[in-house]
Amino acid sequence: MTRRGPGHTRNTAAERADAARNRALLLAAAARLVAEHGAEHLTMRAVAEAAGVGKGTLFRRFGDRDGLLLALLDEAEAAFQEAYTEGAPPLGPGAPPRERLEAFGAALIARVAADADLGAALGRQLRHERRHASTTGHAFHQHISTLLREAGVDGDHDMLAHALLAFTTFETTDYLRIGRQIPVARLQATWTDLVRRVTGRPDGG
Repeated sequence: MTRRGPGHTRNTAAERADAARNRALLLAAAARLVAEHGAEHLTMRAVAEAAGVGKGTLFRRFGDRDGLLLALLDEAEAAFQEAYTEGAPPLGPGAPPRERLEAFGAALIARVAADADLGAALGRQLRHERRHASTTGHAFHQHISTLLREAGVDGDHDMLAHALLAFTTFETTDYLRIGRQIPVARLQATWTDLVRRVTGRPDGG
């Protein structure tokens, strides 16, 4: 068995610190480019040039453009995740599960409709399957399925969460909001109606 001395531990820690700094540098450069030119114009070449590294370094770190976008999305969603997991009710803890579900969906729909929302802008650039398999996508699904369970819903919480989330996707919401000219307030009211029907309280009681 090979024994590794304290020098190896220090080197490993230094490598991890360097990797974390490089990742933060690359993400900062990417976020700056998104703010200046829009998420739809973000390229790996531009990010590498802005960060002063080779494009190969960027690909090794994030895999591809989607991997970079997903990393940016996780950071952009941090504030919203804190709001619905630790913030003030009804979005955060302290309100009944049904009220939290209503608030969560209404907030998601409002964000999708907001041109300035960074998370929405990044999400639109990702393929449907990558977006839903992301850390953020899993967190949204887990949050809804947990609230359904806490609300005492009798059914398949996992599948019901997928069904509810389908109403908040960019594809659905953009089509209704832009293609059908349906106001955001009506979309939010429909979400509330769906939640109340799923939880067994269609009259809001």
